[in-house]
Amino acid sequence: MFVIKTKASYTKLLVALLLSVSLIFTQATAFAATSATTIAATTSQEDGAAQYKQFLQQKFDVTLSGTVTKGEYIKAVATILGYEPTDEKVVFSDVEKSSELYASAAALYEKGILSGPAIQGDQVLTNYVAVAIALRAADLKELAYTYPAAKANKVLTKLSAASKSLDAKGAQEVAAAVDTGLLTADFYSSFNPKAAASDQLIYTLLGKVLITKGLYKQYLGYVNDGDIYAKLSSAYETSDIIDAPKLQTLVNTALKQDLITGYNIKDSRFDANFIDSLSLIYGHSNFKHAIQLIGLLRSEGLDAKVQFEPKTSAFIFLAEWGTPGPNVVQIENGNYINYDKEYDLAFEFANAADKAAFQDVILTYAKKNEEGQAGLISASWWQPLYYSQTELSDYEIITNNFITDPDSSYTVNPFSLNEDSAKVVAGLKAIDPDAIVTPTQFWVDKPFYRYLHGESL
Repeated sequence: MFVIKTKASYTKLLVALLLSVSLIFTQATAFAATSATTIAATTSQEDGAAQYKQFLQQKFDVTLSGTVTKGEYIKAVATILGYEPTDEKVVFSDVEKSSELYASAAALYEKGILSGPAIQGDQVLTNYVAVAIALRAADLKELAYTYPAAKANKVLTKLSAASKSLDAKGAQEVAAAVDTGLLTADFYSSFNPKAAASDQLIYTLLGKVLITKGLYKQYLGYVNDGDIYAKLSSAYETSDIIDAPKLQTLVNTALKQDLITGYNIKDSRFDANFIDSLSLIYGHSNFKHAIQLIGLLRSEGLDAKVQFEPKTSAFIFLAEWGTPGPNVVQIENGNYINYDKEYDLAFEFANAADKAAFQDVILTYAKKNEEGQAGLISASWWQPLYYSQTELSDYEIITNNFITDPDSSYTVNPFSLNEDSAKVVAGLKAIDPDAIVTPTQFWVDKPFYRYLHGESL
């Protein structure tokens, strides 16, 4: 992880650099613990209604409870999928354009999720309607309508007898929802198409829609998964340096002007999208360290979702330092811009207590305090880097002078002390007035905060 450090010398910077190198580039998919050899594995790691509810509340400010209407559900679906109407000619028989429901209903109508002309938004949301809308929102309706009656009816035998009341189209939709996992097994025995949809079913369906659309959390697996090491290894071996020419033109100019001492590039397509209150990010460069960190967390009883987020760091390598590494570009003054691969490990814990406990584990077993120190995992740093988007006790606040490109998924993340941020932002805007720079404060561990102040430990 590279940061802005206006008070640090290049010598100290080099020391930090030697302690932090490498990137992991990975496909991000959720996996449950299934191996018989899994250490302390749980029987099921899949998120459920409670986790989906928390995600919807924190990411979208969506809360549904009590007796939910069809209109409320329609607005929730449009919100989480980011759908807005494009055609002002959509006309409903029971929803005026002045209604607060109109935009959501029109957006879903344009997507083929609602058919109209009547929306019946004031009606109580039933189990069948909730499933049907979710199925269409998840882009599965064409699949559903391939089901012959015999196939659909066979699937419906898994459900309560009340499901026999469905018409042919309804039977297809519910059967496809069962087969694709939208309607989960815990609702089979009680599924009555005409009954009011429960909070549990609603949140589960909305969560499953997000998963199917690739809008939920992204992660390799869990700390306790039996195959997590293999997945980490595969991710590491397929990693490479990120190349983002448009953004690099800006920040490389900033490097040459000594506005910043380094930066890192990330690819937002690999964002874990975890819940902020339960997650933190740990940056490092050494693959052996990553493997041992997973084992360390297991040994300390801390399980969590794990994701790799691609990262490449860049910094000025002075000519007097000697021969640079292979990934360098020489600049006008004879110095070099050096590029290194790094990785961020994103963790999402089951609860806030486990998240808070992470720091004690790192400070005890992965924080170097003296040369030759025993009892640490491999390649432990003097100033480990881990941070949270929400407040934690015994952490300090710094700034990410976050740079985005509307034409790509790449971002630049130059960290700085809060008091240096305004100068950095002004300098970047002077180089490129159109640059999109969004300073964002977050909580970082104290050793890394002290590093920004030029302290060795």
